[in-house]
Amino acid sequence: MRIGLVGAGRIGASHAAALAARPEVSELVLSDTDSERARVVAGRVGAHMVGDTEGLFTPGAIDGLVIAAATPAHPGLILSGVRAGIPVFCEKPVAPDVPTTVEVLREVERAGTPVHIGFMRRFDPGYTRARQALRDGRLGELHRVHAVTCDAAPPPAGYIPDSGGIFRDCHVHDFDILRWVTGREIEEVYAYGANRGAGYFAEAGDVDTTAAVLRMDDGTVVTLQGSRYNGGGYDVRMELAGSRGTMAVGLDQRAALVSAEPDVDFPRGEPGRSSGPGSLRPTRRRSPPSCGWSRARRAARARSPTPGGRARGGRRRHLDAGRAPDAGRRGPSGRVVRPPDDRRRPGGRRRMTAEAASPRGTLAVPPGPAFGSRPSSGGSGARRSSRCKPHRTPDAGRGEGGDPKHR
Repeated sequence: MRIGLVGAGRIGASHAAALAARPEVSELVLSDTDSERARVVAGRVGAHMVGDTEGLFTPGAIDGLVIAAATPAHPGLILSGVRAGIPVFCEKPVAPDVPTTVEVLREVERAGTPVHIGFMRRFDPGYTRARQALRDGRLGELHRVHAVTCDAAPPPAGYIPDSGGIFRDCHVHDFDILRWVTGREIEEVYAYGANRGAGYFAEAGDVDTTAAVLRMDDGTVVTLQGSRYNGGGYDVRMELAGSRGTMAVGLDQRAALVSAEPDVDFPRGEPGRSSGPGSLRPTRRRSPPSCGWSRARRAARARSPTPGGRARGGRRRHLDAGRAPDAGRRGPSGRVVRPPDDRRRPGGRRRMTAEAASPRGTLAVPPGPAFGSRPSSGGSGARRSSRCKPHRTPDAGRGEGGDPKHR
C-alpha cells in the first residue's frame, strides 16, 4: 500500500524510518513545508518526495495518511484526509484548542473514516498490565495515582511556539493514559508551572517544569510532575495505590533515577540516555553511601547549573531532606511524601520517599528493604507478592522527543 507522510521533523523522520521498514508499505510519499528537510529524510529512507501536500488527497494517490506536522496544521490535514476517505493516523494533539478539537471530532464521526491519534501508551505492556490489575481487583479500591513525564533534554527553540505548551504537547499523554488505565474521567485540575531552563520557553508563553493535582470523578486523587530537563534521563512512570496494593509502571532496571539507600543497588541498567560528566549515575557501581538521607541532602544542595552554565540567580536548588523523616520539608525541585503517623506500613515502618531532580540527575530516597515485609514467628520476613510486577519494553513507542513512551 502507498502511505503519505506529512511532516519531516523529529517525529516525522522517526515515522518515515518505521514506515519504510514495513513490508506492507510499497511506497512512502513524503511532504513537508521545509523542502530541504523533506529531501534529506526521503533520501535516507528511500521515500518519494512531493512538494504539494494537496496532491496526496487526490483519488487513488495514497491508501493511508500519517500526520506528523506542526500542531496548527493537524485539524486541516485530518479533515482533508477524512473528506477524501483516507484513513488517518495523526500525532497528538488533534488541534491547538478545545473548540477546534470538538469540530474535528464531530466531522470525523459523521464521515465514518478511521482516524487514530498517537496515544501509544495504551499499547505499552506496563500500562496494559496495570489497567488489568485494577480491573481484576488486585489493587483493591484505587485511592491515588502519581504520574511523571520528564524529557532528558528539551525540544529545540523553534518547536515550542507552535507546540501548544507543555500541558497540551506533553502531559496530554498523562491525561489520556490516566483516563484509560482508571476508566474514570477527570473532574478537577490545579496546575502549576515554572521556568527553570532556557529562556525560549517563557518567551513563547510556556513553562519547562510542571506540577498538577487532579481529582477524578470518583474522588481518586492524582498528582503529576513533568520537566523538559531531566538530567537522569527520559523518565515516564505511573504509580497506582489501592487498598490492597501498589503497582508502578516504568520502574524497571533502566529507570532514570538512582537510590540513595546504603544497601540498595537500583537500578542496575542505564536510563534512556548515556551518563555524562557530573551525572548522579555512576559509570560503575561503587561502595554504597553510609546514609541515604544525608546523601540526598548533599546531592540536592549541590549547585546544579542551568543550560546557561550557572544556577539561576546564583541560588542553589535543593531538597532539604537532612532532617527527614521528622521535618518533612521540601525544596522547589523535589518532594517528600509520607503517610500520617497512624498509618504505618507492615513491619512497623512508615513509607517515606523523597526525590530531588536537577539537570544533572534524579536522586531518590525510597523505602528501605524492610518496607513491605512483615516479621513472622520464625524470624523471617514475608515479602509482598510480586505477581503484579510490571515491565517496560526499551523500544516501546518513539515520539517527538525521540525517546520511549514519549509523544
